[in-house]
Amino acid sequence: MAKRGNRVQVILECTEHKESGKPGTSRYITTKNKKNTPDRMEIKKFNPILRRMTVHKEIK
Repeated sequence: MAKRGNRVQVILECTEHKESGKPGTSRYITTKNKKNTPDRMEIKKFNPILRRMTVHKEIK
């Protein structure tokens, strides 16, 4: 992970994709400020395999 001060890179993975049974995964890479957001991020992003907006959670 690349660090720039308090900003760290995080990977967001779709929570609904595993339940759908379709192959592949939907992941996004973004950065967050660890000081302002110490908890894991949860963002609605577009899943191209399911073709809709789904909740993506931060993974390690």
